[in-house]
Amino acid sequence: MKIAVVDGHGGGIGRAIIDKIRVAFGEDIHIVALGTNALATAAMLKAGANEGATGENAIVVNVEDADIIIGSVAILVVNGLMGELTEKMVSAIGKSKAEKVLIPLNKCKITLAGVVNKPLPHYIDDAISIIGNLSGCKRLDKIQTE
Repeated sequence: MKIAVVDGHGGGIGRAIIDKIRVAFGEDIHIVALGTNALATAAMLKAGANEGATGENAIVVNVEDADIIIGSVAILVVNGLMGELTEKMVSAIGKSKAEKVLIPLNKCKITLAGVVNKPLPHYIDDAISIIGNLSGCKRLDKIQTE
């Protein structure tokens, strides 16, 4: 099972996602950190990603064979993450056959109807549950929200 975690800025959301994946599933899942910049990639590698790559071409190439792609909803918006996502990146993510698990943050002028407003850690917990269902991997520990 290969999961691509896509993030930008300082990699904070990606880092939190990877932390929780590791707590929930241990080393059963191969995680590729895909940062729009080197700072984001480094933060995700520190959190326990198996490998990492940075920039447009790295994202385009690596989402192709991922089983699951996870990140904020902004990864499907051209110029999302404060302009860090190019049209080529967004197109590759959208065209990938991977299941996309998106964290519903109301940024990039996107508001998702029907989504209950709750703290980011709760959304990440929801995403971890979805990954468990999609991957068939058993969770090692129950994740507690803070």
